[in-house]
Amino acid sequence: MKKRVALVLGSGGARGYAHIGVIEEIERRGYDIACIAGCSMGAVVGGIYAAGKLEDYRNWIESLDYLDVLRLVDVSFRLGAIRGEKVFGQIRKIVGEINIEDLRIPYTAVATDLTNQQEIWFQEGCLHQAMRASAAIPSLFTPVMQGNRMLVDGGILNPLPIVPVVSSHCDLIIAVNLNSTNQRHYQLPVIPRPPAFKSRFDSLINSLGSKLPFRRKQAEQLLALEQEALKAQAADINPWIESAEPEAQQPAAAPEAGGAPKSATGSFIIDNVGPASLLDLINQSFEVMQTSLAQYKIAGYPPDILINVPKRVCRFFEFYKAPELIALGREIARDTLDRYESEQSRDA
Repeated sequence: MKKRVALVLGSGGARGYAHIGVIEEIERRGYDIACIAGCSMGAVVGGIYAAGKLEDYRNWIESLDYLDVLRLVDVSFRLGAIRGEKVFGQIRKIVGEINIEDLRIPYTAVATDLTNQQEIWFQEGCLHQAMRASAAIPSLFTPVMQGNRMLVDGGILNPLPIVPVVSSHCDLIIAVNLNSTNQRHYQLPVIPRPPAFKSRFDSLINSLGSKLPFRRKQAEQLLALEQEALKAQAADINPWIESAEPEAQQPAAAPEAGGAPKSATGSFIIDNVGPASLLDLINQSFEVMQTSLAQYKIAGYPPDILINVPKRVCRFFEFYKAPELIALGREIARDTLDRYESEQSRDA
């Protein structure tokens, strides 16, 4: 008989793509995911899975290159760098209009109510609104207004929402922590990529961060300039591609004299590197807070199996690394479940 699993998917920005690989490995081993609780990207991936659309979502995100990600960036200067309408509009197309109570398994999305300074659990009502509110990462995505409440990322109060599944009476609670600091032997796998648009993506993110403190009139002027820049990027794609170096040709991980270490994809590991922009500063501060809170949640309600994804493998907003992060999630889940099943066999 299949073991029934209560799955907890934590917050961690782009690292949330690793949840997909974890889910695939859990199902491959014959476990039955009977309920899900998620926060931020964990709420998004968990909600899409509960709606039965995870394969469609994976196909979409794996098809995105750097330029595709740029096109999904709808710049805003009102309480967040990105409105998120393009991204979540596409998710709405994939999932469709569905209420949480109509999903095939119980589901909880956790958000934070800034107005009343409290944690909010979505266990009924519109799935799309629940995912959008739970994933409203401060400084990156604009908040969700619900009546008099301003809702943002649940990771502010509960980055690993174990409590909602404690009463599920499942055989196992498996929690996926995206803010681990002690899994240094894992790196992103090398996956062949199309010609890189990374420098343009990074420059846009950095420019968004540098503009956050500007006043409204200045922000509107900069928004117009940003839109013109995006048009120019689309116009000169071909000559840029010719000069771009594919990521697959970048050097593999190796310490460099006088510099930061590189990951398997050739990008710099972010350990001990200062923030490059205001947006980066805010997100790094947010991640430090989440790391500490996650440890408290794990200590208070220890899951049966804890799958730790190291937060150093990518930056919070590197959403163009879906294939690598999915593969990494699958690898870490495989190693963790191997150890768990081995221990169970010895104890039997």
